[in-house]
Amino acid sequence: MNIVRVIRAETASLPQGKIAVRTDAGELSYSDLFQWMEVVAAMLKEQGIAPGIRVGLAFPDSAEYIVLSLALLSLDAVLVPIPVGSVREGVEEILEKTATSFLIDDTGKLFEGSLWMESPFANGFYLARYTPDTLLPDEFLAMEPAFIRFSSGTTGASKGVLLTHSAIVERTDSADQALRISSADTVLWLLSMSFHFVVSILLFLRRGATIHLCCEQFPFSFLTAVGQGDGTFIYGTPFHYRTLVESQTILPDALNTVRMAISTAMKLSPETAAAFETRFGFGLREAYGIIEMGLPFVAGGDSSPSGSVGRILPGYEMELHNMDGDGVGEVRLRGPGMYAAYLSPWRKRGVDEWFSTGDLGRLDQDGFLYLLGRSKNLINFAGMKVFPYEVEAVLDCFPGMYASFVYPEAHPRYGELPCAKVEAAADVVVADILRHCYEHLESYKVPKKIEIVECLERTKSGKIKHTCLRA
Repeated sequence: MNIVRVIRAETASLPQGKIAVRTDAGELSYSDLFQWMEVVAAMLKEQGIAPGIRVGLAFPDSAEYIVLSLALLSLDAVLVPIPVGSVREGVEEILEKTATSFLIDDTGKLFEGSLWMESPFANGFYLARYTPDTLLPDEFLAMEPAFIRFSSGTTGASKGVLLTHSAIVERTDSADQALRISSADTVLWLLSMSFHFVVSILLFLRRGATIHLCCEQFPFSFLTAVGQGDGTFIYGTPFHYRTLVESQTILPDALNTVRMAISTAMKLSPETAAAFETRFGFGLREAYGIIEMGLPFVAGGDSSPSGSVGRILPGYEMELHNMDGDGVGEVRLRGPGMYAAYLSPWRKRGVDEWFSTGDLGRLDQDGFLYLLGRSKNLINFAGMKVFPYEVEAVLDCFPGMYASFVYPEAHPRYGELPCAKVEAAADVVVADILRHCYEHLESYKVPKKIEIVECLERTKSGKIKHTCLRA
């Protein structure tokens, strides 16, 4: 099975000229999308990209991102998305852990010797070769590998998550039980493709919808999209919806054509949900998505109680592990479209394995799930995951730094801010620490507040207490 062949077969009967992707710069029909894909796929094949070859994609959210992704998947190569703005050492870590041999980006600055590739795009792209030391087991190629993305690391360390073509088809079918996407939909897309692609973009393409990319210059691109007057479906985070609520330029009737607005990637606060419904006249639907599982929960609009992520979708199973006296336990799931294996280290998923989400939850008497927090102190900044240990490692390398502690601080718009308390020499100043962080971390991982303290709290054995400081 190949997801691109599935998409082409399912969209074959679309009217000529049906728009697939719309941006501020123009429109791309399904016919043009596939033509661009074929041209790019031929170019990549000539450079040695073949079935099973891992290719990193560090490219801005755009129509070109979609074309490049489809081109790679059509060759049965394995797509490895990399967040735009990642520093070189972070990129190398991903490439090494996934045994990736090529990198595509839009600047050519990450690696010397990047090859400029002319393409149908206005600006083309760069292709670099990489020689990893890592080897993957022989069984990898027999698994229909399609996509590798790094998880949020519920155990404290990020893991490469392998998805197969079959799993992508299964999880997009399952998610559509709640989303009900059709060729009549125009999706207003606000998310990052490097973090959100499989269940959403590929599902929208399977159903022949039009994807209007509003993520490039939010909220200006969103205002342009709303002005078209044909948006029917919004896919964003609580951060985006809070911005819409607070915007003075978006009128209450601007979203009258929207049939569904999905909030995902981070917890939707009751305040944001209520403010959105008051202003625009309909409720947000919170989706509980997990890279290992897909989208097993989508709150059901008026039928779901406030604060719930809804009932589990048909085909999935859930259990609450180690449930306490209040009915709170760790959410475990299994069902269609599950991940095939973890990389770094390699571990193939068991046939009947339950996936432990790392989230704590409880069920009410009607089967609605309420999420109550993480079992680990992962920081969720505007839908992007920040691992405290990774930030602490960078802080601890700064000259004059004695020790550091990274923690989340609640924020009404961004969900959580990564913050830090540090022990440092008397001549160390916060501005220099921040400059160091920006040189070695993606910008969203840089602490938004750094406090130099005399002494961090420690255990009796001298270790820093990593107590969660969430309110």
